[in-house]
This record gives sequence, C-alpha cells and structure tokens, in this order.
Amino acid sequence: MLKKKQANGAARVRELIDERFHSYQDWVQSKSGDVDWIKKLRYNETIVSRMGVEIQVSGRSDLLARDIVHIRNNLQDSHIDAGVIVVPSDDFEFWLTDRVANFSYAVRYVEEELREARNYPIVLLAVEHDGFSDEALPKKKTNRGKG
Repeated sequence: MLKKKQANGAARVRELIDERFHSYQDWVQSKSGDVDWIKKLRYNETIVSRMGVEIQVSGRSDLLARDIVHIRNNLQDSHIDAGVIVVPSDDFEFWLTDRVANFSYAVRYVEEELREARNYPIVLLAVEHDGFSDEALPKKKTNRGKG
C-alpha cells in the first residue's frame, strides 16, 4: 500500500478480505443483497449462534445504511443472532479512495443518524492496513470510455 492520500484502491482491500474468509470452510458467503458472510457457531454439533458480517471497505459511505438494513432484516428473520460491520480505521481510510466509510463515521452514523441500530446486536469493527510499500493497491477501473 502506497503511503499517499487516496492512492489505494479500496476494492482490492475488499477482495483481500473476501479471500481470507474463503480460506475458512466454516464461513459461507451470502447471495447479493444479503449479509456478506455468515458463520454458524457450534458447541459440539449444536448451533448456538449465527453471526453475519458485512464488509464495508469499498464503495460509498452511504452504503453503510444498506449494511445495517441487511443485518436488521436477517436478525428479524432469525437468520443470524448478531451482526458485525467491518470498516477501515480512520487512519487506514485516509490512504484509500474517497467516499469510503471509516470507523468514526460508522460510529457517528449508528449513534446519531440511524439511532434504531443502537438496539441491534451489532459490533462495529475497524481494520488497519498491514504496512506500506512502493506500490499502490490497484484501483478498480469503471466507466471506461469507448475506443
């Protein structure tokens, strides 16, 4: 990751996190429009809890509201018992492309904007980068012109 403001592609961070989840067989990736990952926590062979995880490290910061709605709906439908929303730390977000939610924004959003979320079993989790390099994380190419 290049130590330059907004030089690094947040979508690549998302891909790396998804790759790590894929490496564990007990995490199941959900379909589009649902929570991103679900894990059934077991005691012996009995499921004692189900955790849903939303990864919000790429995309617009306003998508945080959609993640909270996904968790709320899955809680209400008894598909999960607790939710986790993963966002970049405030420092990490500085190095990523703009319009990404950071931890302070997520906390403020839950406490002030979507206050009903304070009553849900949701944990906000900030992730940090693992160091700098001479190359930026590649940005995703979108809206390419013709020719």
